[in-house]
Amino acid sequence: MVLRLHDSLRRETRELRPSHPDGIFRFYNCGPTVYAPAHIGNFRTFVVNDVIRRLLELEIGPGRVRHVRNLTDVDDRTITQSRKEGRPLAEITRHWTAIFHEDCAALNLLPPHAEPTATGYIREQVNMIEVLMEKGHAYRAADGSVYFRLATFPDYGRLSRIQERELQVTNAVADADHKDSVSDFALWKAYKPEEDGTVQWPGPRTAAAGRPGWHIECSAMSKALLGDTIDLHTGGVDLLFPHHENEIAQSECCNGVPFARHWYHSEHLLVDGTTMSKSKGNYHTLRDLVAKGHEAMAVRYALLMGHPRKQLNFTLDSLHAAASALRTLRAARAAIPGAGGPVDVSAPVLAALADDLNFPGALGALFTALKASAPAELNAAGFDRALFALGLDLSARAPAAAIPPAVTALAERRWAAKQARDFAAADALRAELTAAGWAMLDRKDGWSLEPVRK
Repeated sequence: MVLRLHDSLRRETRELRPSHPDGIFRFYNCGPTVYAPAHIGNFRTFVVNDVIRRLLELEIGPGRVRHVRNLTDVDDRTITQSRKEGRPLAEITRHWTAIFHEDCAALNLLPPHAEPTATGYIREQVNMIEVLMEKGHAYRAADGSVYFRLATFPDYGRLSRIQERELQVTNAVADADHKDSVSDFALWKAYKPEEDGTVQWPGPRTAAAGRPGWHIECSAMSKALLGDTIDLHTGGVDLLFPHHENEIAQSECCNGVPFARHWYHSEHLLVDGTTMSKSKGNYHTLRDLVAKGHEAMAVRYALLMGHPRKQLNFTLDSLHAAASALRTLRAARAAIPGAGGPVDVSAPVLAALADDLNFPGALGALFTALKASAPAELNAAGFDRALFALGLDLSARAPAAAIPPAVTALAERRWAAKQARDFAAADALRAELTAAGWAMLDRKDGWSLEPVRK
């Protein structure tokens, strides 16, 4: 198996190979900003990264992959949340980091080999900024902040293909008066009195005390843990500009070598055909879905149902289809006797995944193989290898307490009454469920329960 991924920079599909003499594949992906729970759109990207990590380990060995995922624990959003709640920044970010880790475990994401925090790498960020200033790529503004001088990096925009006119408009922000050009971006932000007084550090030479800009955080953490050039940098398409463009500019100007040999971006997740928004009522976190009785592993499966480079429409119907597919997989695995037979379902699954992460092709190949073979013909090790690559843990279940047993019993009685065509009894039991705060949905493969929205 040779893993081939689309390269966002070169606009072509290329093989992933370690480039350093030690044979270690260096892989960085942008992690969450820990000021609130990550939503399922965020987790689509993290699931994609997890599959890449698993495929790399299957291909070149787990000891030869170095995976780093950062935590953004200081930026405008974390500081705003800290002020809003009246709690110290570190307390806010610790809480949401713990929630994020619990969600990652529930979705069976492999832990990264290193998970740096922005506040833990302030010195490294300051060092990079000082180098950029010495080389003439950055300057101190009147307020004590430091900006990257974009005019010193002619290749800016090659990742996103953004044009100069668009760049000027996009970067015309409120603090442009402090810049030499509206296109320049912040490397270091001078302390503002209205911010929490504890959220400041000594700045680069000649700069004011303050905090790092968002973009320099990732460059410094990647450099410290993976070196000047990495093999793969991933993230959601929303990070392509300006975040990843800015990472390239500041890293290559500081280090004098290419920053990342390969870039991969996953597309947005839609919910019910539109962007996710709390105001639209279609904003989902993993905990919300689990509280409604859905299984975390079904959420992961649903996030695998579309190609990562295409928008995926998440619906509750797709979540129920995912739960049905998991039931089929569990039954198939349980029916394999011992080591099983000669049919290795992992071969077509891995072939599809290695071809630019063709998730739908991989799932289709898995179920095609299951339909074509009796349980005794399936090879247990191959089945498990396919599940590992997809990250599907068949032992995982939704919390038993998510739906009260009495409510489940009512639902089962109503389903039995409906199947017996006793519609009067079925309607009466539905009314009892509604009174108890639950809506029962009838589906082709059975039923499901959701809390009644008030």
